[in-house]
Amino acid sequence: MKTEKITFANKAGHSLAGLIDIPTQGVKAYALFAHCFTCTKNLKAVNNISAALAKVGIATLRFDFTGLGQSDGDFAETNFSSNVEDLLAAADFLSAEYKAPKLLIGHSLGGTAILQAAQRIESAKAVVTIGSPSYAAHVAHLLSGSKTELEQSGEADVKIGGRHFKMRKQFLDDLAQHQSPTSISSMKKALLIFHSPIDTVVSVDNAAELYRHASHPKSFVSLDTADHLMSNPEDSIYVGETLASWCQRYISELKENVGQGNDLNAVAGAVVARTAIDSFKTDIRANQHSLVADEPVSVLGGTDLGPSPYGLLSAALASCTTMTLKMYASHKGLALDDVTVEVTHDKIHAQDCASCETKTGKVDRFQRKIYLRGDLDDAQRQRLLEIADRCPVHKTLHSDVEVTSELID
Repeated sequence: MKTEKITFANKAGHSLAGLIDIPTQGVKAYALFAHCFTCTKNLKAVNNISAALAKVGIATLRFDFTGLGQSDGDFAETNFSSNVEDLLAAADFLSAEYKAPKLLIGHSLGGTAILQAAQRIESAKAVVTIGSPSYAAHVAHLLSGSKTELEQSGEADVKIGGRHFKMRKQFLDDLAQHQSPTSISSMKKALLIFHSPIDTVVSVDNAAELYRHASHPKSFVSLDTADHLMSNPEDSIYVGETLASWCQRYISELKENVGQGNDLNAVAGAVVARTAIDSFKTDIRANQHSLVADEPVSVLGGTDLGPSPYGLLSAALASCTTMTLKMYASHKGLALDDVTVEVTHDKIHAQDCASCETKTGKVDRFQRKIYLRGDLDDAQRQRLLEIADRCPVHKTLHSDVEVTSELID
C-alpha cells in the first residue's frame, strides 16, 4: 500500500493531520479509524490493521484528534464530544475528496466515539470497536488522582501513559453527558466487537454490555492474551485480517472478494487456478478450499495478496514435513508436543551444490529448518530429522517429474 498525508479542518477550524493508506491494487471502499485516548494515528497497531484492510481493497483514513500528534488545537480544550465532531469532519472530508466511508473502526475510547459518530454517518455499513468502553465516562478512572484538583481548580496536569497532559474540568463534565450505551440499539449497522479477556485498562465486561445492547447483525471476537494497546504485533495483525474478512459480508463494493474462485470447477482431486490480465493475483480452487496466489509488490504487477507460486511450493514442503513427523511420532509414541518447519527457497549455481548431478547453470535450493518441541532425547531428535526426508513432497522434489500440458477450448 502507499500512504498519503492529508489535512482537513474540523468544526472549530483547527487543521487536523491525517494519513490515508491506499491499496496498490485500487480502492474499493474507504474506512475511517479513530485512535485510542491520548494516542495518535501512528500507533503501530493502527498501521497493521490498515495494512490488512489494504489487501482487500480498503483505503483507511487515520488522523490525530485535536491537540494530539500533528493536529492543531489545544488538547485541554477538547473532550469526548469534540472527538465525535472530529470524526464527523473526517467523514465529511472523505466524502468530499474521495468517497464516503463504508467502514468505521475505533480503538479504546475511539471506539466509543465511533459508535456515537456512526449514527450520523449514513454511508457507513459496518462498525468495529477494539477494547472499547461501553460508557465514555469509563476513562474518568484514568484521572482519579487528579479529580480533586480538577474539581477545585478547574484544571490539572494529568499523567497518562507516561505523558503529561493539561486537562480541564469541562472534560469530566462532558463525559458525564454520555452515560448510556443503549443508543447503539438503533444504529442499524453491522457491529463487530474485539476485546481481550485480560484487558486491564478496559474490562471485557464493557464488550458484553455493548453486545447486549446492539442489534443484529453483531459479532464478538476474543483477543485471548492481547493487552489493551495490542503491543504484540500478532494481535493487531489478527484483528486486521479478521475484520477485513468480516466486513466483506456487509460492504457491497467488497462482495466480489467473497468466495472468489468458487466458480472454478475441476474434476475431483484436481487444482484449478485463474489469473486475470491486469495483475498477478490468482484465484485457486483445491476441492472445497479457495486460495489466492500473487507476486510481491516488488514485482511489476504484483499486489502481494497471497504467497507466490514458490511460496506455495515451500508451504507444501513445510506442511508435508510437519505432518510426516507428527504421524511418525504418534506411531512410535514419542513425546513430540509440536513441530515447526521453516522453508526458504532460492537458486544457486549448480557447481556450488555438492549433491547435485547437474553441474551447469543454476539449481533450486530449499533450505528447511526443523524445530521440535517435546521431551525427546538426542537419538529421537536425530531419527525425526531422518524421517523428515521421507515426506512425500520432499521425495517428489527429488524424483523425476513429468508435467504434460494441453489446450482446452
